[in-house]
This record gives sequence, structure tokens and C-alpha cells, in this order.
Amino acid sequence: MRMSDVIEDFIKELFEEDESNYIEIQRNELAQYFNCVPSQINYVISTRFKPSQGYYVESKRGGGGNIKIKKISNTKSDYIMHIINNIGKTITVNEIDILLSDFLTYNIITEKEAKLLKVATSDNVLKLDIDIKDEVRARIFKNMLLNIE
Repeated sequence: MRMSDVIEDFIKELFEEDESNYIEIQRNELAQYFNCVPSQINYVISTRFKPSQGYYVESKRGGGGNIKIKKISNTKSDYIMHIINNIGKTITVNEIDILLSDFLTYNIITEKEAKLLKVATSDNVLKLDIDIKDEVRARIFKNMLLNIE
């Protein structure tokens, strides 16, 4: 496992242990725990805990970098609509992979639905110019999500 994956899993376990919809962490303490630089923690939080993935992050400077991460926990349809509204005009294959992993973790979609979403938005299917590929991918992904029951 990559360090980013380990840190992400650790933070997600904190949510499960606390059973609340938010956690507070100290960036420097977490970096020390994982023997990494604080910017690695920033990277994980900025890429794995975005609004489009069902999280709100509040960051405070000073005092070791206090970070509050709030998990959005609503109904399945509320969660999907939240994701759709926060995707924006473009999305990458990597961002879709992260979302699909989260969807499966939280039982938002089935394995079959995840495979269909992944295939329909893959680079193999989207043989387009690079400057419009992620925009078309976002439109396909959003419309498919709208049709998941």
C-alpha cells in the first residue's frame, strides 16, 4: 500500500471509532505518527476528503495545523446528489476511481454498477481530444449517477 492510502485508511478508521460525523486532527502529529512530511497529510486530505467525496474540511493555521473533517451522512439519494453537485465540469479517471471506491465502501452502489460506471467513463471508451475528455467524462458520470436507484 502507498503511504497516501495508509493515511486515508487511518483517517477513515477514526470516523468509525468515534461514530460521529466529524473528526479533528493535528497535521503535525499525524505526520509524526506516519513519519512523513506534513505536506503528505495535506495531499491526502486535499485529494481524498473533498466535497465531491462527501467531506467538508476546515483547516486552521498555526498550533500544528488543526484540521476538522466533517463527513456528510445523508440518504443514498442525498449523497449521490451531493456528489453530482460537487463534481464540477470535469473529472479525471483517478477521481472517479476514488469516488467509486467510496461508493462501494458506503454501500451506495453495487459492484456491478461500479463496473459499469468505470467502463463507461474509461479512457478506452472516451477516444477524444484531451482538452474535452474530462468534461465529457463528467457529463457521462453525472448522468449515470442520476439514474442509479
